[in-house]
Amino acid sequence: MRSACILAAVLCLFIYALAFLGIANDPDGTLDAAEGMDTISSPVELFTSMSFLVFTGVMLASFIVNAYKNKTMDLMFSYPIRRQKILASQMAAVWIFNFLALVLTKLLIYGCIALGARNMESSFGIDFSMGSVGFYIQLVTKSAVIVSMGFIALFVGLKMRSQAAVIVASFVLILLTQANIGDYSLAGNAVVPLLLVAASAVFAVLSVWNVEKRDLL
Repeated sequence: MRSACILAAVLCLFIYALAFLGIANDPDGTLDAAEGMDTISSPVELFTSMSFLVFTGVMLASFIVNAYKNKTMDLMFSYPIRRQKILASQMAAVWIFNFLALVLTKLLIYGCIALGARNMESSFGIDFSMGSVGFYIQLVTKSAVIVSMGFIALFVGLKMRSQAAVIVASFVLILLTQANIGDYSLAGNAVVPLLLVAASAVFAVLSVWNVEKRDLL
């Protein structure tokens, strides 16, 4: 919780500086941003998604993959509880924590931007309204998709038996879904979130599949 609060504060200060302190501007005062990335929601979504997907990957790697490597999962599996239930509960706990943390972080950032925009001129266009129901639906939906992607990284880490592989896979997922090549990016594609949620669900099931009979790593 302490780490999540620190991360939220750093992201809020950084994006506030991007918007109002001119650190995203060229020397001539114009915004240095790719086409389609000149609205404030673009850096908010990019940096929060990147940070919390990696944060989710680190937690999953620490609680699950590292527990396998250090053999502490032996003790967990010695309890009279099904292995699938233990593993699923760990995954669910990480998902719930990071989902709530990401939603609250975005609300903090958007709230600070909205307050700042009342008295200062933003380098980025203000393209959101916190009085709109659609704003909150989109915020919750995007947060759920990003955190769920952590299960894809977890599956990679379990297969490769590596804590580092989870973190690397998280970075790769961010590059694939949030980065842009020229003017092209998957971030604004409406089909991509549905595919990612479906893929995340499949990989989450595969991570606990046959765990009752699977030997420890």
